[in-house]
Amino acid sequence: MSRLHTVRASIADIARHFDAEPAAGLLVPEETREGLPGLVVLESKGRRILRRMDWGFPRLTREARLRGEEAGRIGLVADLTNSMWDTMVVDTRYRCLVVLTHFANPEGVPRAKTRTWFSVHGEPILTWAGFCRKTPEFGPVYAGMTMEANAAIPPTNDRMPVLLERDEYDQWLHGGIEDVIRFQFRPPFAAERMKVDHTDDLWGSGVAPPATERQFALL
Repeated sequence: MSRLHTVRASIADIARHFDAEPAAGLLVPEETREGLPGLVVLESKGRRILRRMDWGFPRLTREARLRGEEAGRIGLVADLTNSMWDTMVVDTRYRCLVVLTHFANPEGVPRAKTRTWFSVHGEPILTWAGFCRKTPEFGPVYAGMTMEANAAIPPTNDRMPVLLERDEYDQWLHGGIEDVIRFQFRPPFAAERMKVDHTDDLWGSGVAPPATERQFALL
């Protein structure tokens, strides 16, 4: 599962989609990699709030600690039984909705990989099942849960984000651990729903998905 996603929509459109109140002065990031800001919706006292958080929880392996290295980042939740996640995923306080319109995987040969973008036909805003928490190392952060990919994603990857339908937001935010498990292991969005954009843009180029650069500039 790739470590790149983007939002090509305005704050007003996102807030309207989620019926959420934007944080003051909120701006849409150009694109999000681990360690950079993304947009999430969380719920507090019955109100949905749209805000920025950095993508990626701190991860410090035993070997890295012995070498005196600082914590790295992990933005993907694949194994719910991992000790890093097992107590957090059962607590609804740490659920969030990760906002995106596209996610990307690298494609091609090493040192010349290009961006292949994935979105969903008819869905201008996508929602990724996420977890968020305030950490001592990095402050408020989030991560997204992954699942087995549909047939549109390979060969770029064999996993993809757990995408939510619009009528599933409340269930994700308030459901029990059995709901979390069900979301991860249910069938993914059907491959025919996916829009796949292969590009010649290098993986580190920072170039937006095709046909979105001009559209986003007009928002």
